[in-house]
Order: sequence, then C-alpha cells, then structure tokens
Amino acid sequence: MPDGAGYPYGPLTVQIDAGDPAGAQHLLDQLGAIDPALVILFGSPREALAPLAAALRQALPDCRLAGCSSAGEIGPQGYCNGKVVAIGFPRATFRAEIEVLRDLAHIPVSQWMAQLRRRHADFAGDRDRAQFGLLFSDGLAGKEEVLTATIEAALPAMPVLGGSAGDALEFTRTCLIADDEVASDIAVFVMVETVLPVSEVTFAHFSPTQTRAVVTAAIPEQRIILELNAEPAAEEYARLTGIPEAALTPTDFARHPLLLRMGRRHHVRAIRARTDCGGLSLMSAIDVGTVLTLGRAEDLTHGFAGAMEALPRRPLMVLGFDCILRRLALERAGLLDAMSDLFARYNIVGFNTYGEQHSAMHVNQTFVGLAVLPPPGSP
Repeated sequence: MPDGAGYPYGPLTVQIDAGDPAGAQHLLDQLGAIDPALVILFGSPREALAPLAAALRQALPDCRLAGCSSAGEIGPQGYCNGKVVAIGFPRATFRAEIEVLRDLAHIPVSQWMAQLRRRHADFAGDRDRAQFGLLFSDGLAGKEEVLTATIEAALPAMPVLGGSAGDALEFTRTCLIADDEVASDIAVFVMVETVLPVSEVTFAHFSPTQTRAVVTAAIPEQRIILELNAEPAAEEYARLTGIPEAALTPTDFARHPLLLRMGRRHHVRAIRARTDCGGLSLMSAIDVGTVLTLGRAEDLTHGFAGAMEALPRRPLMVLGFDCILRRLALERAGLLDAMSDLFARYNIVGFNTYGEQHSAMHVNQTFVGLAVLPPPGSP
C-alpha cells in the first residue's frame, strides 16, 4: 500500500477484495486518515462499486468521488483481478471538482462545452499550481474521440488523460462513478489542482510492418470494419496475419494490431472482436477510405523502465491507464509478473481500460500515466 514513498502528503492507495464484506470499512479506516479531497475507485465486477461508493460518500461527504468499472486492476503489487483499487488525494495538497457529461448517444457538444467552461471558471485557482484533467468514459458508448476533442476545445490549456471504463472481457455493461451517481452512458471529467509537480508518461510496444490495408466498407458509427481491400474484413485480416480466421482470438488481435498513421506517429486502432457477419469490431473510430498498417508487437517490457527513469524524480504515485489488450499480450508472452514488478517499483496503480486518452486523442494498446512527483529538493 504505497503512501507516496514516504512523502506525507502524497496520494494513498488502498486495495481490497471486491467481495470482502469488511472492505468498505477498511477503505474508510485508511482513506479517512488522510482527509481526502478526492477518491478514485477502479474495480471489477462492476456490481461491487455502487455499495462502496455509497459508503464512502456517507462517511466522507466533503470528499469528491470518481471512478469506473475495469477490465482488470493495477494495485500496489501490480496486475490483479476481482479487486477494488482506491486512490485518495489528500486535501493538504490536492483540490478537485467533477463534471458529468451526459447523453453520449446524442453527443450534445455545445452543452458539454458550456458545462466544462462554466465549471472550470468556478474551479480557477492558483496559477502557480499544477492543474490536470482526468476523463473516465463509458467504454461501450464509442464516443471517446468526440469527448476528447470537446474537452480540448473547451479547455485547451489543461492536460487531460483518461481511460475508458471496462467490463472484464464481457463487453456488456460498464459503470461510471460521480459522487452519489453510479451509471452507464456517461463520462466523468475530474479537474484536479495540486501543489505537487505532475508529468505525463506514455508507452507503447508496437511497430509498423510493410503490410497495409484499405477500409473499403464500414459502419463508422459502430466502429465496425466490414471490408478490408474489398474482402470480408476478418477473412482479409486473417490472411494478412497468417492466422486461420476461425482461430482468431483477442490475444491474436493484441499481437497484430491495426495502426493508423497520424503525422509522424502510428496509433493503434485495436480490434475488439470478430463480428457475426465476418467484420471486425474496433475500439476506436474508423471510416471508409482509411489506410491501415498491420502492426507488430515488440518486447512488451523493454523500454518501460527507461520511460519511468526519464522522470526528474521517483514518482510518489503514477495513475496508470493500461489497455486490456496490452495485458492480454503480456499474459501470452509470459511477462505479466515482470510488468507487475515494474508497476510496483514505480508506484503505478490504476486499471485496465477499453481505450486510453491523452494529448486530445483516443488510443488503444498503450500505457498512459500521470506521475505525481515529490517537490524539487525532496530526498
């Protein structure tokens, strides 16, 4: 249970079993001691979150509460399942506000922008302090691209990171937490201010191959590719990867992602599943005419420690959003324990997502983290 690597006002992480009847009291005993301004909850199964959220709100009425269901958790010792991870941000060093963006199906962008600007104006604080935003969105609503674009347009000066709520690998229903509310089909935006330095960390483990494919038929609003290179999408993908179509699994999709080039960088357009009609259901936006490159997974752990060591100081805590497909690939490669050890070494906690958000983009198969650092000159 890392407590900011000895720094008294760093974030505190507490992990409990999702089914533990004494879990709520354990959270309260630990988190109540730091007088939190904000508590974030991640966990599975989703049914475990509502009673915990209610207990926290009742006992800590002045504390803001946010979070979501997950496809897996990252606790103080690394990857885990069937847990609830709670992260408390002490009032002595943090301040937070929450805005709920509703009606994702109809995308009321103007309303969202007005909400965000109004809330930020009320939230405005000390310009010498760091501010950042955290976005938790329904990972089954498929609206991450418009949400990130809207937030960037409304609050261009605020760095924003986030993750899409998961539901293990069921893809049935997710839930989001915003104070007293636990619901689906919403996005929760958290504005945070702190006296502590913060820094963004991202890491991906893929590289482009020379194999390309054009999306020749699709259902963009559902993120479904119907055809690649004028052939049924799953059939053509199987041919390009050399894997029999009937044998394709989520792990294969994780090992051979589809990449979209934007500027000088490639970003994953991860495959969620093969559809009944032979298409490919994606976890990010897609459209007809898009040129995709077949990706190749590289060493999943190589370079990760280097990315963390590049931070100016050892982090008190890193809030991590890690794609579930990365975790599946690590499991397939036998590297799950190695990555868990790295997470524990650098105080990384968070959850496995259905997608990650950073730099006004929605991406997949990427680790996105926000490092909270000790003040300069700290031992």
